[in-house]
Amino acid sequence: MPTVLVVDDALFMRTTVGNMFEEWGFDVVGLASNGKEAVELYSKFQPDLVTMDVTMPIMSGLDAVKEIIPRYPDAKIIMITALGQQRIIVEAIENGAKDFITKPFDANQLKMVVDKLLNSY
Repeated sequence: MPTVLVVDDALFMRTTVGNMFEEWGFDVVGLASNGKEAVELYSKFQPDLVTMDVTMPIMSGLDAVKEIIPRYPDAKIIMITALGQQRIIVEAIENGAKDFITKPFDANQLKMVVDKLLNSY
């Protein structure tokens, strides 16, 4: 069963995305509300996949990517971004994030990105 870490400062988003992954047969190993928690939970669980919000308190998603990828270069991180954050997405991809999806999104959009990532490595 593939594992996933869901990172978003909004409880609603963590719950919604987590539920999507459970429906798809994933084991949701962690829900983090900021980048610092994401780095700690990634180190602990090393999940198959991470969804990472860009804008969060304490540590941004971009800074979390910059901490996770050097230690775990194979980490599959999908950035979740609001409209208008293209510059941040480019920087995240340059720093090792594998893909991104823009809010608002539906389950089918996320599932396509997830399937592409898990089937291409």
